[in-house]
Amino acid sequence: MQWILKPQPSARQLQAVMQQLQLKRLPAILFAQRGIETPTQARAFCRPKLSDLHDPFLMRDMYVAVERLHWAIRHQEPILLYGDYDVDGTTATAMMYRFLKLFHKALHYYTPDRHAEGYGVSLQGVDYASKHSCKLMITLDCGIKDFKAIEYARKKGIDVIVCDHHLPDERLPTAKAILNPKRSDCHYPYKELSGCGVAFKLMQAYAQAYGIDEQHLYASLDLVTLSIACDIVPIRGENRMLAYFGLKKLKRNPLPGIKELLQIAGFATDRDYTISDLVFGVGPRINAAGRLEHARLAIELLLSNEPTDAYDKALYIHRLNQERKQLDEKVTEEALHMIEKLRMQGYESHVLFHKHWHKGIIGIVASRCVERVYRPTVILTESNGKATGSARSIEGFDLYRAIDACSDLLDSYGGHAHAAGLTLSLDKIAAFRERFEQVAREQLKQVQAEPTLEVDAFVSLSDLDQTTERIMSELAPFGPGNEQPLLVSRVQLAEAPRTVGQKDNHLKLRVKENSPVVFDAIAFRMGEWANKLSVGQSFYICYHLEQNEYRGNKSLQLRIKDIKTEAPTWEKDTFSS
Repeated sequence: MQWILKPQPSARQLQAVMQQLQLKRLPAILFAQRGIETPTQARAFCRPKLSDLHDPFLMRDMYVAVERLHWAIRHQEPILLYGDYDVDGTTATAMMYRFLKLFHKALHYYTPDRHAEGYGVSLQGVDYASKHSCKLMITLDCGIKDFKAIEYARKKGIDVIVCDHHLPDERLPTAKAILNPKRSDCHYPYKELSGCGVAFKLMQAYAQAYGIDEQHLYASLDLVTLSIACDIVPIRGENRMLAYFGLKKLKRNPLPGIKELLQIAGFATDRDYTISDLVFGVGPRINAAGRLEHARLAIELLLSNEPTDAYDKALYIHRLNQERKQLDEKVTEEALHMIEKLRMQGYESHVLFHKHWHKGIIGIVASRCVERVYRPTVILTESNGKATGSARSIEGFDLYRAIDACSDLLDSYGGHAHAAGLTLSLDKIAAFRERFEQVAREQLKQVQAEPTLEVDAFVSLSDLDQTTERIMSELAPFGPGNEQPLLVSRVQLAEAPRTVGQKDNHLKLRVKENSPVVFDAIAFRMGEWANKLSVGQSFYICYHLEQNEYRGNKSLQLRIKDIKTEAPTWEKDTFSS
């Protein structure tokens, strides 16, 4: 990996922040990098208030949406909540259902079958709404490009309120109201809400308009936070405010379904949860329902109010996830073997096909392959007589542009620069592989050949103590746009390294500088370094400073992301191997 040093505050700026906020050098650097230089800015960032959330009526079409929703409630019209099958969609569906059920009984929800219906609003979903006499359908985390289905609903006498956050086309569907901060004609101040976040703004607006106790609104903040974490939206602005309070609710009073999932995943009940806990501990389990069976199972879990029922549902989904992991590992191994053959033939991109690969996991497998070989990868399988697949990219490579250049070979495609989906005829796979390779080679000439780590600061181990870690934790929750601080230090081994884990693939170190103070360090999936390091040898580590708790005892731990044996090249603001 290449290590790139983030811009550092000037000496004058650093001194001012240290004085203004009464901070030592390292925390002052981290605060300054986030634009926090005064006590007022520090309070706003580290102690956000829900009262600071933007007025929901600043969002285009919000007045229309609230008025139409109230009409349905006042006249007891049946309402259908139509949610996508991923974490963002299922959390939005459960959240909206819980809220509306407080004062509206004629409520239904629907989520499409991932494999039979695919992403977006399906005609089957509209038929379901019609069958249940629904006159209003609210789409959650989908709908912004579903022109055909929404027009179909309109012709059936069903009004549609779209709650979506995906980038719209210039033309919009014929919906009653379209709530999407990314609309070009929407002047809502914050553009990066999750789909569940947009639905939350509709709830907030309705509660504000009709005097509903805000406690009902905030009862599902853990669901909003789960969507923010798992949809990988920036942890800035309103997302950060919502996540800040949602993580507190997770510790204090989580919904039964989420509580059971966290416990089954091995998390302590009194833990201060992080965005990463949700991304890796809860998200994959919820997604496993839709990948292997049906996302309805996840919604049922998130709606469960009884602990025993929640446990049973969580355990079932957990077992689905275990099955998903086994499939994932098997297919990833097969894919990497195929990639090895392609690389021997000189390919710089990877288009892989196997008719028996499970459609529900090919996106995960594509991501795994990119992590291992750092090249654009397309994973295809056979479904309904076609090749269908998922693609994942690397930093700086516009995947959508590359696939768009192959559009004449495809039946359908969609996505963005980093991830995409596509469908094509089986007899066009070979032609697509060659065309995609040709386009990829041109793009890759301008792309960094290896993954990068953006380093916040170079520090001495003597800069690290419990107080510094506590102050750094005030910058949480961490995630995209507010990453956990990444530090670099020059260290030596205090004792011989050892490997841990079932496969001895993790590395445990005890490191120090020129003092008796020793730090424990862990490096996941870096066990091969045990044979490359020796006691007394100096080397460089790139790491996160964390609090480790074991049997009630807390100590500082360094979670290593990368190791280098050569000195950094500071003049270029880049560390090179």
